Amino acid sequence: MTEILEDLAGWQRDFEEGWLKEYQDSGVMNWKKYKRPTNNNAPSGNAIKLSESKIGLISSGGFYISASQEPFDAENDLGDYSLRKIPWETPFEDISIAHTHYDHTAVNQDSEILWPVGHLSALAKEGAIGSVASHAFSFSGYLPMAHRTVRELIPEVVAAAKEEGLDAAFLVPS
Repeated sequence: MTEILEDLAGWQRDFEEGWLKEYQDSGVMNWKKYKRPTNNNAPSGNAIKLSESKIGLISSGGFYISASQEPFDAENDLGDYSLRKIPWETPFEDISIAHTHYDHTAVNQDSEILWPVGHLSALAKEGAIGSVASHAFSFSGYLPMAHRTVRELIPEVVAAAKEEGLDAAFLVPS
């Protein structure tokens, strides 16, 4: 089985001794020194028949229900590694964005760009996919600490997907 992130321990060591140490010592986020995690092999799973599958939505757009959920800590220089579970039928007008690392202009004009519940629902209605989940999921995609993403956020996403009974998920990066 392919690891989610190859050589996670090595990446974490380099991150803590390099970019993170410089940030802690100087307070400056030097992105030129940030080493992006890389894999030689992509994690994958078994093939599925979409027309018989339950499909979910996972977006890194930083979406949350403003009336009932805490916003993501968008001002945290080291990221917010939590997850929001949003009922599928929630009107987009009830959803807010707490993510300051991308321009919201396009999603404000057309929410389906980063929150395509309407498109996925239409595909289910047409029979192209079997069904959609009862909840969609969002996290804030600004996550510079890959080891926390792998150890904290991904297990929470996987558990939520299993709880929903998903066969696959549509991943929408911001």
